[in-house]
Amino acid sequence: MRLLAISDLHISHAINRAGLEAMAHYPDDWLIVAGDVGEKPAHLQFALERLTGRFAKMFWTPGNHDLWCPPDATDRTRGQARYDELVGICRRFGVLTPEDPYVIWPDATGTSHSEPPTYVCPLFLLYDYSFRPPNIPRDAALAWARESGVVCGDEQMLSPAPMPSRDAWCQARCDMTEARLLALPPDAQTVLINHWPLRYDLARPPRVPRFSIWCGTTRTAEWPRRFRARVVVNGHLHMRTTIVRHGVRHEEVSLGYPRDWHHDRGIDWYLRDILPGTSAHASRFVPARDPFMMLHQ
Repeated sequence: MRLLAISDLHISHAINRAGLEAMAHYPDDWLIVAGDVGEKPAHLQFALERLTGRFAKMFWTPGNHDLWCPPDATDRTRGQARYDELVGICRRFGVLTPEDPYVIWPDATGTSHSEPPTYVCPLFLLYDYSFRPPNIPRDAALAWARESGVVCGDEQMLSPAPMPSRDAWCQARCDMTEARLLALPPDAQTVLINHWPLRYDLARPPRVPRFSIWCGTTRTAEWPRRFRARVVVNGHLHMRTTIVRHGVRHEEVSLGYPRDWHHDRGIDWYLRDILPGTSAHASRFVPARDPFMMLHQ
């Protein structure tokens, strides 16, 4: 039994859809899908129809693409209504979301009174433009990014409605999520799952470093240590990495656009091992199989 993860399936691309349909079955394993399945609710339904029968349990958290809606579209939900629609799709398939109770990972940890349990925690936190240098004020952040030719499609297609801004939606989500994590047992360990990275130092793509303003919030920088994370899982960057910060392993688990992965390997090759369980197969756990991953101490 293993806890596996992938994100950024982007099944609006035909080659990604085909790869998803060709995936093998993992009836003993749990799967995390950490956002950006596609741009329409139908994309999430397509993915869950094909994935839920192949894994013992599934977790989902939204990415920015999942929440996109063109500004002139009149036949789609947006903002909170879109998120609620996606959560509803997940619940029809029995997939756990950031709105559901956190569940305990059934490995050797937590099976005796001397070992604390590990809770698998899908999060939906968004971003607030705070992943920027200290000399750049908030009201200059977009202009600072545009100076380098970087503009995220979120500015046109990710509505925060009914919240007044994406910043405000992020803060509301952080408030709610922090309260839920604080309510866990005081010795509980966690697997924290969010589409966006939790730390600024993990959110600066080398080719487009100013894209960082759409990548998270500084409010969560200490959450991995504060909430005793065994592993933090995120996507969004399309940069598959294993990076350790302050003793906590951070796994970026993106598949990405067709240009970002080797189609001949199949999507199965990109499933990331997050935690081992108790089976003999799981004892062969290797945290980084992709030769393009990096481990930074």
